[in-house]
Amino acid sequence: MDVLITDDSGFMRDLLREILEEEHNVVGEAENGVEAVELYQEKDPDIVFMDIVMPIKDGIEATGEITDMDPSATVVMCTSVEQAEQMKESIKAGAEGYITKPFQKESVLEEINSIAAE
Repeated sequence: MDVLITDDSGFMRDLLREILEEEHNVVGEAENGVEAVELYQEKDPDIVFMDIVMPIKDGIEATGEITDMDPSATVVMCTSVEQAEQMKESIKAGAEGYITKPFQKESVLEEINSIAAE
């Protein structure tokens, strides 16, 4: 699967890329929502991993833009445990699911597999 990673933390992007690269193709990395929307249009990934809290444009806004452009887009939110309210907003914006930080390989791959099975 082609995957786009969006997180303002280089460390988190690296961690997620390491988990995903074994089984999936990382087609791009963005550090804010503006870059995520641009890269989505350019790369047309199968799945977008989207951080919620980012500068310039947050993950909820970017998810809304991506799903407005492409209603079949698959976005998985990357969240800290205490971001329950933002998760509700993310689902309204079109997110399919979420993973929590710090990323655990098993939970990341389980989330991808459950989406792929749909």
